[in-house]
Amino acid sequence: MLTFCPECGSLLQLDNSGEVNRFLCPSCPYALPVTRMISSKFCPKLKDLDEVLGGPSAWENAQITDERCPRCSHDRAYFMQLQTRSADEPMTTFYRCANKECAHRWKE
Repeated sequence: MLTFCPECGSLLQLDNSGEVNRFLCPSCPYALPVTRMISSKFCPKLKDLDEVLGGPSAWENAQITDERCPRCSHDRAYFMQLQTRSADEPMTTFYRCANKECAHRWKE
C-alpha cells in the first residue's frame, strides 16, 4: 500500500521503531498512525540519497559553508542545491558534515 503525505505529496515511510507503528513523511513533520492491521508489507527498495544526488563522487566538488551539524555540532558542512520541486518553489539545500568521522547528511 503506497500512502502519500497530504501536506507535501511525498511518499510516506513506515516507522516501526516506537511503541506505535506510524507512517512518517521524510520531507515535513506529518505523521499518520497505523490504526488497522496491515496484512501485506511489500516495501520497494528506495534509492539512497547519494544515488539521487549523483553518487558518492557528487560531494567531491561540493562547496563548504559555515553550517552546524545537528548530530556532532561540527561547524562546517559541504552543501549543494537542487531544484526538487516546481520552478516557482525555492531550491532544496543538501548538507553533509565536513567532519569525516560523522559525515551526517541533512536537508533544508
